Amino acid sequence: MSTSPSDGRPLDPAAARELFVARLRAELHPGEERPQEVSDARRAYREAVCLLSRFDPQQLRLPGEEAATGGAVLELVDDCTTLGMQDQAGWSLKSDVRDRTLRGLAGPAAARHVLACHLDQLPGEPGPERFALAYLSGHPPETDRLTTDELADALQAVLWLSRVPGTTGLPDLAELQLTLERARLLDPLKRLVRSPFQGRTRELAELRDYVVPPGGTAAAGARPDGAPQHPGPVPPLVVHGPGGMGKTTLLAKFVLDTLHDPAGCLPFAYIDFERPTLSIQEPLTLIAEVARQLGIQFPAHRAELDALAHECQEATRSQREGQERVSQLHELATTRAVLGRRSSQEFQSLAAGRETDLIRRLAEVLKRAVAERKDGEHPQDPPFALVIDSFEEAQYRGSPVVGRMVAIYLSFQSVYPRMRLIVSGRAPVEHPAKPVASLDIELGELDPEAAVGLLTSCGVKDPEVARALADRVGGHPLSLKLAARAATLAGAGAERTCELIRSLPERRHQVFRRVDQLLVQGLLYDRILSHISDEGVRRLAHPGLVLRFITPEIIKDVLAAPCGLRVATPDAARALFTELSRLDLVEPARPDAVRYRSDVRAIMLRLPGGDRTAVMREVERRAVEHYAARDGLEARAEEIYHRLRLDENPRSVEARWLPGVERFLVGAQQDMAPRAAGLLTARLGGGTPDQVAAGADQEDWERIAAREVEDLLAQGYAQAAFDRLGRRQPWTPCSPLHALLAEALNRLGRRDEARRATADAIDAAEHAGCGERRLELLLLSARLAEEAGDLASAGRALRIAEDVAVGLGQDLEAMGALLARARLTAGADGADPEADRELAERLRQLPDAVLADRPVLVRAVASQIYDRAPGALDHALEVVGLPSDDETLDALGAAMRRATGRQPALLGRVMGILDAAAGPSRQPSGGAPTGIAGILRLARDRGTLDTLARRLLAVPDKSGEIVAGVAAAMGVGTGARTAGHPASGPEHGGRLQDEGSGPAGPEDR
Repeated sequence: MSTSPSDGRPLDPAAARELFVARLRAELHPGEERPQEVSDARRAYREAVCLLSRFDPQQLRLPGEEAATGGAVLELVDDCTTLGMQDQAGWSLKSDVRDRTLRGLAGPAAARHVLACHLDQLPGEPGPERFALAYLSGHPPETDRLTTDELADALQAVLWLSRVPGTTGLPDLAELQLTLERARLLDPLKRLVRSPFQGRTRELAELRDYVVPPGGTAAAGARPDGAPQHPGPVPPLVVHGPGGMGKTTLLAKFVLDTLHDPAGCLPFAYIDFERPTLSIQEPLTLIAEVARQLGIQFPAHRAELDALAHECQEATRSQREGQERVSQLHELATTRAVLGRRSSQEFQSLAAGRETDLIRRLAEVLKRAVAERKDGEHPQDPPFALVIDSFEEAQYRGSPVVGRMVAIYLSFQSVYPRMRLIVSGRAPVEHPAKPVASLDIELGELDPEAAVGLLTSCGVKDPEVARALADRVGGHPLSLKLAARAATLAGAGAERTCELIRSLPERRHQVFRRVDQLLVQGLLYDRILSHISDEGVRRLAHPGLVLRFITPEIIKDVLAAPCGLRVATPDAARALFTELSRLDLVEPARPDAVRYRSDVRAIMLRLPGGDRTAVMREVERRAVEHYAARDGLEARAEEIYHRLRLDENPRSVEARWLPGVERFLVGAQQDMAPRAAGLLTARLGGGTPDQVAAGADQEDWERIAAREVEDLLAQGYAQAAFDRLGRRQPWTPCSPLHALLAEALNRLGRRDEARRATADAIDAAEHAGCGERRLELLLLSARLAEEAGDLASAGRALRIAEDVAVGLGQDLEAMGALLARARLTAGADGADPEADRELAERLRQLPDAVLADRPVLVRAVASQIYDRAPGALDHALEVVGLPSDDETLDALGAAMRRATGRQPALLGRVMGILDAAAGPSRQPSGGAPTGIAGILRLARDRGTLDTLARRLLAVPDKSGEIVAGVAAAMGVGTGARTAGHPASGPEHGGRLQDEGSGPAGPEDR
């Protein structure tokens, strides 16, 4: 740390000490505000770059300098951040430094002079600098002609110039920001129709008639105020068709055209579930996105809609906790039949209630927003189109997502009758929640004129060639694009083009059309691959399609030998990899790895390999050996993938399964034969096409059917579940369907049949040695006996289950059976205190590492035995903590309010605990929460909720309300005993109100 002044003059010792102390203080306390003197040179460099988004400090010249001196490097090193990669790094002024510099400029003329001096350093494409120069020169751009990127640059320029004193003539910042947001909203749709849109006139008309019926803006069957004349919802419209038919492009074209309707802009929301911020399994993310998009379209209601979107995001976190609880309770046999299915039904009910409440509130906001825009010319409410793309994953029989989406749709339409839902996915799937059948549009091939138009837009300039190709290829958009690519590679020569056309089969009757399309697409890809110039890459290209990832190592160890290539060194493999990476058929997968585009593999893997079949199978066998010799979940997933592709027995492949490989195999079913796809579907879940279900092994089919039946029962559709069970019998002795049949019978009121079916299944499972299935059936038998008032039989079944679990060495399963016995005796005359004592002892003996893997079970046990086992709650809080969903906070908050309401002396102690958990940031002046509910949520966000609960256990509460409240919060969603008074929120996930329910926080002290 130098202590010499910049001019080099020596300092006397006293002055040197003062300077050293000052600089040391600055180093030790960098956050303290202190005045900073800026040299003239440094100020000049700052002003030179304050309107540049990035610059090269080595090349920067001050106004008046003929050549760069490099002085910017020294003067601006502390004022800038670096941008870009190391070899192409640029500098950019820090935002606070830029802001001060802009405010210190003499005025617009000075700003313009700065920019004019650096015109030669500005990038060639438009950027903030050029827009700033245009505004300062009095030639502002036409905003409505700017692209999204240009709008972002223009907004940045206006933000900069708004800080320069005396600058006028700038557009309104808020309006420009809104224009940019609208452009970003439409950008994904515009990208889809960037190429000329061909055909689909009939389908576009059908979509438009569905949303805006012909003959006016009023909906068919609607009164002038927009309400339906006849009861009953308007059904959704499903757009479906084979992959590559252009469903997404059609929806994009429809939305963009509808927005420019002469009657005025129509409100809409476009939801693409392929976006990473949206989850098809979490409908709340859809509601949040709809609120965000409507906030852009109705800026006067932006704050209200943004708040609603934020509430959806908070509720999503709570729902994830609930879904995780359900999943854990289904993993253990001794909690699945009782706690698991009860929690599933409770979760679906609460989730649907919360979602429908939020969507109704959203619809109310929309109703008020459109009312403010009405005029005499358009007195009716405009239609609102909710367009959902990529919905295939949720479309299967019994899907809870479909059931909840139906509830969302009906709730929205009940408040805003002109709401219309358009879904792109599979053909409509029947679901018991649907009150009416869906409408549908099936996308077929393009008509001949549109097919020729698509070929022309893709580069086939000769009309005769385009017509001949269309006649052979047909109207499938993907086939036409492949044909155009092959024709382009063949060149302009007539002989080559004719040869390409002759190589394609003539089109046959409609019944063979799908086979023809696959054959045509395969032939066209072969033609494209044949034009690869490098012979080595050309030999790798087709066999490499069977691999999901290609690396230099894979080329050397797996691909090369079957393809007849000798790749002896890593350098040779890397050279081939580099050439392969340049193909437009592949895309980066991760550093040092590529993969074929999904559309390429989807077509080529469905085709017979012909003379390449033996080569491709050899590649897959070598891939199995390669990955089997490596550690890690991803390697194991690839090994499983290729074993299934080789049609190995699903049971032997399943023996290689490891927990966690699932995320690497999502979507792999489409690459498999039905039997292999059946195993993956049974393991991963999701929709099951009929051909996959028909081809799956019996064991896999039973697991697929069991998931569908579980989903139907969770939604309350017992008859539909029972109907689904009547297939592919007899079942295997260890099948999960035996328990589900008894469950469905019981819910249908056929209780005696349910108990007989359970008893028969228990005997079969015992004889077949199915220990886990026997445990589940014994727990189910106990529950059915208890419901019938036969507590003696219930107790016997639970003791047998406990003995079976101990015999299997399954300590956690034994704990689950013991928990069920403790709850049984707790409600019976002459309760058995031994059950709670044994449960507490088992909880104490198991290692914390084992308990931490089953947090839901541990919480349920602790909440059961807390009053007989001092320390159980504190131990559970230490090992697994409280759940983090809203119901937990409601239960805890309600108990605190009751206890402090009855014992005011506890208020100070309780509020002190709340203050400590909320932390120093909880200052009322900052708008932070001060009520109990708000503080608990803040503590959850800060990660201090468990510490808060442990401190509450030490509060001297004579009534026991607080301890009981912690226990109730611990056992939320597991059927645990609640506190002495209702501790949970409203039935459908509503929150307890702080007002009028006892002390609400420190402000009431």
